[in-house]
Amino acid sequence: MRLKSIILFLILVTWAQFCSKIHETTLHFRYPEDVSITIDVPRMKLQKPTLLIFYALPNGNSTAWTMGKQLEEGDDWHYNIQHIGAQTRFLRQQIKDRNIVVAYLENDLKSWPSWRRKFINNSEIIHSIVDTVMSCFPTKHLKIALNGHSGGGSFIFGYLNGVEEIPGIVERISFIDSNYGYEDSLRHGEKLTNWLLESDKRFLTVYAYNDSIALYKGKSFVSATGGTWYRSKMMIRNLEQSFDVTVDDRDSLIWYNALDNRIQFILKRNPDRGIYHTEQVAKNGFIHSILSGTPLEGKGYQYFEQRVYDGFIK
Repeated sequence: MRLKSIILFLILVTWAQFCSKIHETTLHFRYPEDVSITIDVPRMKLQKPTLLIFYALPNGNSTAWTMGKQLEEGDDWHYNIQHIGAQTRFLRQQIKDRNIVVAYLENDLKSWPSWRRKFINNSEIIHSIVDTVMSCFPTKHLKIALNGHSGGGSFIFGYLNGVEEIPGIVERISFIDSNYGYEDSLRHGEKLTNWLLESDKRFLTVYAYNDSIALYKGKSFVSATGGTWYRSKMMIRNLEQSFDVTVDDRDSLIWYNALDNRIQFILKRNPDRGIYHTEQVAKNGFIHSILSGTPLEGKGYQYFEQRVYDGFIK
């Protein structure tokens, strides 16, 4: 679908929503040929600013699974483990002063790390994807959030690798157990630090669990230095050079905070050596990744506790 067609579609969708009781619409197109983009558009309030959230899918998952649905007999269990669609509807009820749009990003390999290895110019393509989706919305009152679970974090690092400075239009960056690709040598920490220092309206949220000791069928599946637990500690050490990071130990969760919670790392201990990869999303993880550091943090929900969005599942 060409860009002009996408923009025309969104104009028609906005008008149809304005004239009816439609509360959300999805637009699906491919750009480039091996990337599927699904945009979840709410009933737009044209006078309000828009937060456009890019959600890069986890490895092995489809967009339909990631959005989620009410399980029926014979349905794949993956429909019930993320529920980004329902969590988005919860967010729209909480956030009254902005349009919340989510762009789901899926590639044909079902893996952003594998997709990036396929293309030497992956950062250039990633920026083209982001710019194309952004161009569908008025930029005057637009901010974007880069978000992703599991291998979806690779999309974010691909974006960071393509810039000397993170653009001001990026308001929030969230790694939901997805920062495997973090490297000090690639200046990821430096770029994040400079971006955070330039405005008090920027937010960084990172989740991880101690995957370095987790077992699958009795065996370790993450190296001591390759998982999100280790990479998160690397990120914290880098940020501590510029920010005063405090530690709040709450039961099984260790919260590292700075800049009035605009920087927030939540690390889960793992005494039973279990796998908590998906639970970091399912237990209100996407909700918190958008509300952390704002006055709405913790209002009507708690991270890593009972799901609050079940009533919003369609």
